[in-house]
Order: sequence, then structure tokens, then C-alpha cells
Amino acid sequence: MSASVEEVLDRLSTEISVRINSTAALVTDMDKAAAAIDRQRARKQDEKEPSSRMPELGPLRGADRQDLVSTPWNLLSVFARATTLARHGRGRGLAEHWQGLKYCQAMATGPSGHLALTDDGQSPELSYRAMQARELGRAFGLAVAERAVRNRFPDHMVSTMDAEAVLLAGFARSGPRPSLGARPRPDFFVEAWRPGGRSRVFVVTVNGNHQKATKRTAKADRSAFKQLARGSERAEHFHLAEWNTAPCLLMSTELLALDGITVNALQAPGEGLLPARPATGRGSADAVLSERNLAYAGAVQVPADGGKERFQDGFLVPRKEVGWYGQLLARTGAAGQLAFAGAGTEIAQYLTNKQGHKHYKQQTFAGSSSVRDARHKIGPTVYVGTDQVFRLNRIRVEAFSGISEELYDLLVKGQVEAYRNRAYELRDAYPTSTTAPLWGPVSFGDDGTVIALRVLPKKDGGESP
Repeated sequence: MSASVEEVLDRLSTEISVRINSTAALVTDMDKAAAAIDRQRARKQDEKEPSSRMPELGPLRGADRQDLVSTPWNLLSVFARATTLARHGRGRGLAEHWQGLKYCQAMATGPSGHLALTDDGQSPELSYRAMQARELGRAFGLAVAERAVRNRFPDHMVSTMDAEAVLLAGFARSGPRPSLGARPRPDFFVEAWRPGGRSRVFVVTVNGNHQKATKRTAKADRSAFKQLARGSERAEHFHLAEWNTAPCLLMSTELLALDGITVNALQAPGEGLLPARPATGRGSADAVLSERNLAYAGAVQVPADGGKERFQDGFLVPRKEVGWYGQLLARTGAAGQLAFAGAGTEIAQYLTNKQGHKHYKQQTFAGSSSVRDARHKIGPTVYVGTDQVFRLNRIRVEAFSGISEELYDLLVKGQVEAYRNRAYELRDAYPTSTTAPLWGPVSFGDDGTVIALRVLPKKDGGESP
């Protein structure tokens, strides 16, 4: 029997442990899978050299390796906040803005006491299975990655951006529709920042799979290990200033692990430092950026290791452009905040043409896009944003995503630096609860964002239609 709507919403707002696997043995197992991948490629393509991967990979450290305690709703909100701009910017559809809603009934506490997939979550249609692995894998992986960054820089704010949305500004291929093509790349950039200081950038790859691995499953056949190996390849295709100076976080989520959903996690060291920006003028995040046409083929110089130096393909942000890249991250993050709140043409000011400036500058038909037309006071804060009504077991449920009205007004005016200053000042002012009066599950962000669900009142004379 399917759970009632009340049970579903209660599960979404209940904190549960998510297993984290990050050990030295995981590095060894990934290396075995990587070697098998290289052997297979060599047989098929006669490759003489193995693919380049991140060096010095190791397990997470300290508290980062502990199980992640979170609500399913907060995990879905991490996914929503990080992907709204990239996906919404392509389709502008409500289904894409609210892509995480389809997983409301997919997670619950499993037999081991850790988070696991429900019967509904384990029985997606075949055409839907890959999408579930990809999207839920991102939700779990990003939550672990963001926690790791926060643990290392507790006095910083954390912003997550889709890597493609960022890289388009500097590396888009020529053509009527700007794209990065099939070039391997990381999935996300996580920026740890505070006003007036130097930001830190982390490169992140995230994957998920439905494999039911057993003790008999060979290391080379383990989906999680292969995903980490391929993620290492994709991460190795981005470099800041010079080869491998940006730290990296690799995640692979096993949705059907025997002891509950398990996130396999590895890291590579690096500083990932960006220069401090002035509060005003051309070097600030308030300044409109021009696009770049940066090299990709043979762009990365790899230091000599017992032989000659070599060059490899990759997205290299040259040292002279690192300041521009920092501005780009801040402005793309601002666009993502507005998109999360359902803004429309206001987003265009923060994006270059290749990122979608013209697309957002155009008006869209009502009903085909999310629109900032909702306003709620949740706790002490007034949030403005967008909402959608959908049915959960025939009951009408409202979803709302928004941002503090004060912060929204600053972003609409193009005041990114003022927004960052005020967001930093208010970072401890928001609730940390998992629900709120008149609402069901709620996820409050320390950046002033919120995403919440609630059952709508029934109409007179019967069920909620």
C-alpha cells in the first residue's frame, strides 16, 4: 500500500543517516577499475597511453568521512539549488524547475537504519532509471561535497554552480548554438567565499548507479569504482592558472547498496585560490563581463616526471584570467539565485550571450516558465519566489522556492557585491529546522534561500481536487 501524503511529507522532513565510504581501500579499488578501463580502451582503439586522471587521490579527512545526517527534502533541495540555472535555462519549463519533486516518494529509512530507496524508488520505468541514478546521484554527492567544503572553511559561504553554465563563457565552441561539445568536464564548481577575502574553488564530479554489488562482484566491474575513475578523468580536464592547483571532490552514489544508499567519496588536494575583488569598479562582480575565447586543445602543460614535459587538452583558466573567472563565478551564482526564485528577464544581466543572455532577455509565454509571483513569510523572513501545485496520491500539494526579499531586491538591481555582503551578515539569521508552521518539509539555506512543501486546503464538499 502506498504511503499517505502525510507520511510522505513526514519522511521528507525526518533526519536520516546517509552512509559515506571514503577509505584508502576505495582508492585501490578505483585504481583497479581504472586499469581495466584503460585495457579495454587499448583493445578497442589501440591507445598507447592511459587517460589522464587526477593524481594524489585519497579519502576524505576527519569529519568529512562521517555519515551524513540530513532530511531527504534537504538532499533534494541541494540538487535543486545547484541545477536550477543550467536546466531551467535550457527549457524554461516548470517540469525542469521542479525536477526534484518526482523523488518525493523515493526515499525512506531502510532496514539498516540508513536512508534507502522505497519500493517506489526501486521500481522506476526502464527509461527513467538512468535519469534517477544521475539526478539522485547528484543530490547525494553534492550534499557530501558541500559539507566537506563547509567543514574546511566554516567562516565562508558556499555556492555551487553547474560547470557547463560557467565554462560556456570562456570555452564555447563556435556555431549557432554555443556548446562545449563532447569535451570531458567536471559537473560542478563549489566556491567558498566571504566578502573582501579570497575565494576557494573546488572541482566536483558526481554520479549514481543502481548496481546491486555483492562480495562476488569484481572490482573492475563495480559501477561505483568505474564512475570514480571516469570522474577523475573529467575533473582532470579543468585547471586553474596551472596544472592541478584546484582541489577536487569525486562522488559516486550507490542507490541499491546493501546497507542503504552509500556515497563513495574521494578527494585530491589543491588551493584553488582566487584573487580578492574590489568592492566597486571594473574588477568587481557588479561589472558586466565580456566573453573569452580560451584555448582547449593542448592548453595544459603537465610537469615533467622522469621525461619530457607534455601538453594535454583541457579547460585551462590562464593566470591572467583568474580574476575574470572569479567575477564569472560570482555573477553566474547570482543568476542561479534569481532563477531559483523564478525570476525571468532580470537574470539576463548576469549572463554572457554564450551563457544564455539573449534567451533570458526575451519574455516567455505565461505558464511555460517559472515566474516570481509568490510571497510568503516563513519564520521571521519574507521570501519571494515561485510555486507550483502538483498532486501526490490525488492530494494537491504546493511547492515553493524563493529567496529573502531583501537579498532578491539587491540581485535584481545588479548589486552582486552588496548582495554578498548582506548575505554573509545574515548567514546565521535563518532557521535550521526541517519544517515550519503551516508548512511540511522545509529546507532553509544560509544564503537566504528556502524550498518548502505543504498540503493545500481541501475545497468545499470533498477531497482536494
